[in-house]
Amino acid sequence: MTPARRRTLAVVTRSSPGASETDLGRKRRARRIGRVLAETHPDAHCELDHSSALELAVATILSAQTTDKRVNEVTPKLFMRYPTAAAYAAADRGEMEELIRPTGFYRNKTDSLIKLGQALVERHEGRVPGRMADLVALPGIGRKTANVILGNAFDVPGITVDTHFQRLVHRWRLTSETDPVKIEHAVGALYEKRDWTMLSHRVIFHGRRVCHARKPACGACTLAKLCPSYGTGPTDPTVAVKLLKGPRARDLAVAAGIDPQLVPVQAVTAEVP
Repeated sequence: MTPARRRTLAVVTRSSPGASETDLGRKRRARRIGRVLAETHPDAHCELDHSSALELAVATILSAQTTDKRVNEVTPKLFMRYPTAAAYAAADRGEMEELIRPTGFYRNKTDSLIKLGQALVERHEGRVPGRMADLVALPGIGRKTANVILGNAFDVPGITVDTHFQRLVHRWRLTSETDPVKIEHAVGALYEKRDWTMLSHRVIFHGRRVCHARKPACGACTLAKLCPSYGTGPTDPTVAVKLLKGPRARDLAVAAGIDPQLVPVQAVTAEVP
């Protein structure tokens, strides 16, 4: 870390963006944030393994209150056992509960999956529909899950407002809304519609790997100059760099202008939330 880099980061707290920002200024800053995120997380994607809209719907329902990694450990056997909506509709409850038990809340999730299969068979000939109105009418699928399905299985742009997305857009002061649907519309207005799905992935990637809930890696963040909340976490790069997580943690350090050798091995191997 060069002295010039330290001085640049220190200035961020004194010239924080967003304080008296116009709507146009906010949109321009939002677009810059989007471009930096694209450079920072070129690997961003849906982290739930799937090969069909049905598999993605099931995986997304299972992802509530657990990690994508845990879901991905469970779904191979689940998908093999229940390859169709009809198979979910006719599933033995006890058997399914045992298969998905590691994801937590397995009784409620089993209920949702069986009812989802039944609804798909009864209303949509066993196929997952590609419209928001039809998706949110299905058991276990709310607007967030519907946007995940639409964006990743049907290439219909959508913004996924999960806990990471909500936390980050508030820290960036892109919106003060707290209702997920209002957040979706407010942030969507700042970006081109075609970018919504990938924007969601990149924001979620950043939230899992850099901008953590309790202690964000402010001093090792590529968005430092654009973030009104810079300083929420440690600003010393040698401290912040140790908070980066995931297999690309050292690449993230390089992107922030920090010596990648300062990233500990445990950060590279750490499970992202």
